[in-house]
Amino acid sequence: MDSNSRKGAYGVSTAAGTDFRKTWDKSEYELKAKKRDEEERERMKEFEKDLQKGKKPRRKPTQDLPKPTELMKQREGPLELTKNQNKTMIVQGSLRGPGAPGFYCDVCSRTSKDSSSYLDHLNSRYHLRQLGQKTQVARSTLDQVRAKIASLRESTEQQTSSKAYDFKRRLQEIKEAEQASREAKRAKKLESKLKQSKPLQGVYQPEGTGDGEDEMAKLMGFSGGFKAGK
Repeated sequence: MDSNSRKGAYGVSTAAGTDFRKTWDKSEYELKAKKRDEEERERMKEFEKDLQKGKKPRRKPTQDLPKPTELMKQREGPLELTKNQNKTMIVQGSLRGPGAPGFYCDVCSRTSKDSSSYLDHLNSRYHLRQLGQKTQVARSTLDQVRAKIASLRESTEQQTSSKAYDFKRRLQEIKEAEQASREAKRAKKLESKLKQSKPLQGVYQPEGTGDGEDEMAKLMGFSGGFKAGK
């Protein structure tokens, strides 16, 4: 069998050697490039007209956004999605922008009605393109993973020690509260005894105790004296 008549796996003759490679239609791509340039030219004309009239330029479509130059970054600050929770606020439904009810994105000039849609917008491709970020995240190195594990272990140990300290402190506070309660009861009981031991007004209370008290009672005609009966 002649070697020039052999066919490849897809039934294509491999005699030429490079016929399996994909070919590009240069004229087609030239037309696409010209069309894209024409659309950009028209958009810039409309942009200049809007500026001359004092109008706000139209928002760029997604394909006209700048290409992302860096990987997705972690958010540094909290989103504060629950900062207005359980609060009563007066808003006007006709307002637009930051003062409108809902969650406003300063980067994209968009307002979301609830926290779920706002969070979806922050993670969307459009928002990331506005920030110049890709949808891919950077791969962590071995040293970064070890450092993260060490920081998590340290924070866990700190939380455990703080909980143990709080438990000991709570026990000490309970003991001090019980001691203060016992002292308050003791002081109240002593105060009641002192009130009971005070002499009644209008009743003669002889001074002295013992034999002198009995003698005074006999002189006054009392046989039992001033002693309280048991």
